[in-house]
Amino acid sequence: MLIRRAAVPLLALLLTATGGPAAAGEGPERRGPATVTFTGTGWGHGVGLSQYGARNRANAGHTYRQIVQAYYPGARWGRVVGAVRVRLDADTTKDVQVLAMKGLKVQQVGKRAQRRLPVKVRGKQVQRWRIVPVGERSKVQRKAKGGWRTWKTLRAEAQFTAGGRPITLVTPAGRAAYRGALRSTHRNTVNVVPMEAYLRGLVPNEVPATWPAHAVRAQAVAARTYAAYERRDHRGDYYDTCDTDACQVYSGYDGEHARSNAAVRATARRVLTYGGGLAFTQFSASNGGYSVAGRVHGEPVPYLPAQADPFDHGVPDDPWSETVSAAEITRSWDGMGDLVSIQVTGRDGNGPYGGRATEVTVTGTNFTRTVGGDTFRSWLGMRSTLFQIT
Repeated sequence: MLIRRAAVPLLALLLTATGGPAAAGEGPERRGPATVTFTGTGWGHGVGLSQYGARNRANAGHTYRQIVQAYYPGARWGRVVGAVRVRLDADTTKDVQVLAMKGLKVQQVGKRAQRRLPVKVRGKQVQRWRIVPVGERSKVQRKAKGGWRTWKTLRAEAQFTAGGRPITLVTPAGRAAYRGALRSTHRNTVNVVPMEAYLRGLVPNEVPATWPAHAVRAQAVAARTYAAYERRDHRGDYYDTCDTDACQVYSGYDGEHARSNAAVRATARRVLTYGGGLAFTQFSASNGGYSVAGRVHGEPVPYLPAQADPFDHGVPDDPWSETVSAAEITRSWDGMGDLVSIQVTGRDGNGPYGGRATEVTVTGTNFTRTVGGDTFRSWLGMRSTLFQIT
């Protein structure tokens, strides 16, 4: 249900707060507020599992199965195996550069044959190895004292492996270790890693590993299902997911924690399904007390309902407040002029403030524009669409 809200009389309210019209000789008079303050609750899109809600449910004695069934009602249990191809966006170079180590091998992708990389060449200790893409081929180069030297040229894309031991990747941002293989493909670095090892480097980045065990286990199930869903959707691409919050935050071997590793083991291979396929298990930090109905490929699904969540509370700095300049609001529209007013003109009717902002109308001295609530939130970097103008 879309609820229309009355306009907020910001002009009179905020001119007082910001000092009123400019005095003579201080520049042109503004026609509207210089700043706007938003207050709100929640953190993230609010679809599916609430991480703080899961923490509070676990503290109340709920098991991870009860937690995920509360946030994804109607979903069934299933299992997955296999590897995940993670595009490592932290590596902005075109090559894949790793530290030399015993047992390091290079392999042409799609071929079983592997070449063991020597630790020493001509009496010199090898410091690093790298794969440099050259068209459809791959140059394998070593670095001892001096510059890089080509060791072999392979006829296709290539990857480094080390028999399951972590390999240290060298990037402009620093060094990080990863399990599985480090592949050079499409001029990107991709970590091909078993699903369960992937979860070990992911879960403690999404929730604190020291949270109640069943909350961390619930996160492991949601994250595993999400990754498996993405893998299915990217079939045919050169990667399945990425390592940033645009996908799920993954930091490899260096990010692992003993307690979250235990949560991954306790839920090994378990995922959620619906209608014979994988569920799309979205999650966010906090739904503000009322979750948002989710959609899959534009269609609503019953396992992502809009529902009250009495366990979503105790979020740091919540309710939150953000004050932004008028110029920051109007910069999205060239030629709008000074901000005259801003109104929440549509809400979904669920939760505080009459529900989440679904529509925001901005009026400038030259024209008026209306934008979706989530788009507006994203532009200003606000925590959620559960906000009001104060």
